[in-house]
Amino acid sequence: MAITPLMPVYPRCEVRPVRGEGVYLYGENGERYLDFASGIAVNLLGHGHPHLTQAIQRQAETLIHVSNLYGSPQGEALAQRLVDLTFADTVFFTNSGAEAVECAIKTARRYHYAKGNPHKYELISFKNAFHGRTLGTISATDQPKMRDGFEPLLEGFTVVPFDDLNAACAAITERTAGFLLEPVQGEGGIRPASPEFMKGLRALADEHDLMLVLDEVQCGVARTGTLYAHEQYGITPDIMATAKGIGGGFPMGACLATEKAAAGMTFGTHGSTYGGNPLAMAAGQAVLDIVTDPAFLAQVTGMGERLRAALEQMIPNHDQLFDSVRGLGLMLGIKMRTDSRDFVNYLRGKGILLVAAGDNVVRVLPPLIIDEANIREFVDALSAAAADYAVPAAA
Repeated sequence: MAITPLMPVYPRCEVRPVRGEGVYLYGENGERYLDFASGIAVNLLGHGHPHLTQAIQRQAETLIHVSNLYGSPQGEALAQRLVDLTFADTVFFTNSGAEAVECAIKTARRYHYAKGNPHKYELISFKNAFHGRTLGTISATDQPKMRDGFEPLLEGFTVVPFDDLNAACAAITERTAGFLLEPVQGEGGIRPASPEFMKGLRALADEHDLMLVLDEVQCGVARTGTLYAHEQYGITPDIMATAKGIGGGFPMGACLATEKAAAGMTFGTHGSTYGGNPLAMAAGQAVLDIVTDPAFLAQVTGMGERLRAALEQMIPNHDQLFDSVRGLGLMLGIKMRTDSRDFVNYLRGKGILLVAAGDNVVRVLPPLIIDEANIREFVDALSAAAADYAVPAAA
């Protein structure tokens, strides 16, 4: 069989969207889907949000791309806004989450190199993490499904159990540069770190002059009810990768860092052709216009609590399928008693879009604009689908 024009690395399903409106996607034959996947936490303002759409249209008519060899009024403005809103003193813009994590890894290593300690290049990362699909980011994981066939990988990562502070402490050596982790593991199964773990890593980093590097690609940009998830732990990182929702659907990401952490990132140490282009900056500004409003963040928190409560109320009616709900804000996971991927595939036929994850979890990642009516529609549809679902026989 001849290879397809699109390289066949995705097992693409029967859903073929051509249009979106709010919390709904529409297929090429008019099928309507309730989109509680949001492009895997990307379309945080839903589809066709007027403020975001208009900002992109206006910028596209003015200037789309110029080289980073020139000054960037657009990039400077968005970088300053992120600096004002976060722990960071400086920002590097990228096109994706994986690129943002790559920049974060380089920044952490360069910090020690610039201090005369080039032997301190290893990052301690955590089991079941997902940091991207580049050679560098798959090297930071221990998952064969991402690593197999791509060796030799980048050296310099030690993987220990997630949320195990003792293991993280025991892994520190004279070569350690820092810690790399998601405050809430996404692909790994919607697993929030404990406060003790996050605060403990911050203390270890301070004690040993290590970099605390956070991957908030999925859990950042208001997804958990605060602009970034680490705010709920009462700590700040040295370096942070952000992407997905930051462009509201336009491809962009960023690596944020303190002045101390970025001391080694001088002229010529990093770059990007498209990163920080004017069109991406317009999208980022439009998203921040919405998500930084305290009332919007309160709405995310409130809708997250209501969605979680509605799911917890529903679960006992289908306890042969569902075990429990976990997560933060509108980054929720339903732990399944049956295969999560089969169930997600089944739900597509019922007009419900969700995303499977590790640890047999179904990710619930709706647009952050949902209201109570959307929650009722989703939970009612999910419950009805669960009632009709026949658990596949074991192989």
